[in-house]
Amino acid sequence: MVKLTVDGLEVDVPAGSNVLQACEAAGREIPRFCYHERLSVAGNCRMCLVEVKPGPPKPMASCALPVAENMQVFTDSEMVRAGRRGVMEFLLINHPLDCPICDQGGECDLQDQSMGYGADHTRYREPKRAVRDKYLGPLVKTVMTRCIQCTRCVRFATEIAGTPELGATARGEAMEITNYVERALTSELSGNLIDICPVGALTSRPYAFAARPWELRKTDSIDVFDALGSAIRVDVRGTEVLRVLPRVHEAVNEEWLADKARFAIDGLKHRRLDRPWLRVGGKLRPAGWTEAFSAISARVRAVPGNRVAAIVGDQCDAEAMLALRDLMRSLGGSIDCRQDGAFLSPARRDHYLFNSGIAGIEQADAILLVGANPRHAAPVLNARLRKAWLAGGLTIAGIGQPVDLTYAVNWLGTGLDTLAALHAGEHPFRETLAGAKRPAIIIGPAALRDPAAAALAWQLLLAVDGVRPDWHGYNVLHGAASRVGALDLGLVPTGAPLARALHGAADLLYLLAADEFDTKAISPDTFVVYQGHHGDKGAAVADVVLPGAAYTEKSGTYVNLEGRVQRGQAAVEPPGEARPDWAILRALSDALGHGLPYGSLDAVRQALEAANPVFGLLDAGPALGAMGPEGPAMPDDSVGRAPLAELYANYYQTDPISRASPTMAECARVAAPYPVAAE
Repeated sequence: MVKLTVDGLEVDVPAGSNVLQACEAAGREIPRFCYHERLSVAGNCRMCLVEVKPGPPKPMASCALPVAENMQVFTDSEMVRAGRRGVMEFLLINHPLDCPICDQGGECDLQDQSMGYGADHTRYREPKRAVRDKYLGPLVKTVMTRCIQCTRCVRFATEIAGTPELGATARGEAMEITNYVERALTSELSGNLIDICPVGALTSRPYAFAARPWELRKTDSIDVFDALGSAIRVDVRGTEVLRVLPRVHEAVNEEWLADKARFAIDGLKHRRLDRPWLRVGGKLRPAGWTEAFSAISARVRAVPGNRVAAIVGDQCDAEAMLALRDLMRSLGGSIDCRQDGAFLSPARRDHYLFNSGIAGIEQADAILLVGANPRHAAPVLNARLRKAWLAGGLTIAGIGQPVDLTYAVNWLGTGLDTLAALHAGEHPFRETLAGAKRPAIIIGPAALRDPAAAALAWQLLLAVDGVRPDWHGYNVLHGAASRVGALDLGLVPTGAPLARALHGAADLLYLLAADEFDTKAISPDTFVVYQGHHGDKGAAVADVVLPGAAYTEKSGTYVNLEGRVQRGQAAVEPPGEARPDWAILRALSDALGHGLPYGSLDAVRQALEAANPVFGLLDAGPALGAMGPEGPAMPDDSVGRAPLAELYANYYQTDPISRASPTMAECARVAAPYPVAAE
């Protein structure tokens, strides 16, 4: 630790800290534009000036100045105030008077700091410089005349996102921030450029001129577009969701958010189900709730309980899944959450969790990816892996189709026969895993479609001492926000996944927002009930359609891939006659004569906790170490040799909301193919 004084207050900070961090530790506010705690230090803006003794009699940039023993720092001397006023005057020389029309207005660091640290007049009378706007794709809008060249965007794209597509050209007054080739950004994290830009140079293109921040009602919630469970804030005006922003959660998403979670929200306005529908004469027609429930009741009475089945969708909340599970049990039917056909067993929790933890994966020193593409499945998690790789000491190998994950990956093979060879000790990477202190395997949906994949990965990790009381390196990378919560509730039938054996398997099939499987496999004689919020693939084949609520329209419990239980809050009311899913199922159970024993959201949550105590542990991180050496059961089937194909090659359209989003459709249209990573 280093001891120094800040404005007469003595503080201790770790060696290697900079003066700006020491000032913050002392509770002093230091203005800044270029400095960001998650980016490398650039020292461009000079706004963070302080006076330091002993030292030269001039203001110093605190972000680029290391602390020293017995240093004296002054953050509000006359020298510092004059220096900051001068810096602010230079920054505003060419800045346009756009505040009345700038989308950053009300949230602009330049506005705030010019009021707090700038002068009340200008001495500049010459014409302002203008800069041509750049095309960065359908998500990020540019007004580059506003740019103060802090280079935050350049450093984020290069260091965090791993797509070095932005940079600076020329020097002096001619300097511009631009993309090297004028095309859309290829990062799935490009929306974070909007958050880190301290001025209005980079703003949201879909949100342009939509609202001012003081007009919005803000609600904390949880992202459901992937299994990471990122903390988000939903901003609403009236009945419309206008934007989604990330909240800081160091253990999950830090302060980043994937583009789909941020920009797919315009899909909430399109193709919505806002009333029940009933198929008559081969065509769907509007119906009332009573008529829809009567049609379902008549069909349920006509079929035996063992011919009733249900499939749970990828964005369902735990309350709805519990209600459907209890209803299926009362009818004698079966229920499954694995609409992607993955072989997962709920027998033990660490068999289906990301056991190292989202933050804990940074401690791994050797990682094997098996049928996993973190860049598509969980872009923010992929940024964590890149962060650990950049820190050094991490070796990453992969089994599956080679793709650019923004860090170096040694692709060992394309099929699970490579995993079998590693398990048998017939591949040299086995020695790398065995020599690592914290080896880890991340197994994805593409591999889990083979029943032997999970058992092979576990046994390999066990053989290299990656499953022990102080470290658990077995990690399942789910693609669905509902998957872990559904497995915690035991929503897995005996045998193969229902989505793989639908033809003739059921006379009545209940789809709870389940659209991500081959609906053509459903027998024409099967009576299909679809409950969801969008008229997507499931609703197209349904005999009865019940309008549910989207994630922004209901309070729900979600469990992320590391087993962290989180709750989202309703930001708006559902449209029309749509209702929260658990409430629909509760009303349907009465119509079927199998009334569920809870009539309020609190009662459902009490039943959740009774069904599995983990639902009472809100925001609890993953457990340290393994529960035991016993892994998933190894089937008798031989290991497949076919290449592991990614389930969702199009990142931008993987669910009913994003498929209904015009913004995501445009992103899918302009997205460049991912190049193969160089060895």
